[in-house]
Amino acid sequence: MDHRDVDRAVAELLRVLGPHTGLDWRARAGSLEWSCLDTAVHVAHDLLAYAGQLAARPSVAYLPFDLTVDAGAPPSDVLQVVAACGGLLSSALATADPATRAWHYGPCDPSGFAAMGVAETLLHTYDISQGLGLPWLPPEPLCAAVLQRLLPDAPPGDPADVLLWCTGRAELNGRPRPASWVWRAAVS
Repeated sequence: MDHRDVDRAVAELLRVLGPHTGLDWRARAGSLEWSCLDTAVHVAHDLLAYAGQLAARPSVAYLPFDLTVDAGAPPSDVLQVVAACGGLLSSALATADPATRAWHYGPCDPSGFAAMGVAETLLHTYDISQGLGLPWLPPEPLCAAVLQRLLPDAPPGDPADVLLWCTGRAELNGRPRPASWVWRAAVS
């Protein structure tokens, strides 16, 4: 996965959620404990954190910085922050050498950071869309790529359904939701 996948995922988030900034973003985001607005801030935070990791290439921990979004920022402004942070990750990915390694619970390559950025964006777009009452499923090609890179032991099936199941958001063919899950971004 690469910067183009991050660009596609962020564009999809903006396409799906952008027209609905007038809805109540204080609503709970799907099965999460966060509001829709807090979940969107979380997406921006993760995209920025991944960009920072790639730029600095730390080997043992996350950089000690954080994203702060004004508490009163409306959903339209928060979506602009998500777009900005997505752009920063995309730029970091576009310029990173494929041999680059940076810490994410072990050494992670640029494709792993791209996959995590796409996964966070798609999964939380799903959560927010659920909270806002919008029918939406993540695009299958991006889901398939995320599964291949981060969850290679996932069961077969429709990629969107499998990704939602692997991350505890849905049942899959009668299988109960996993109680816990971890993706594998680190490489040897």
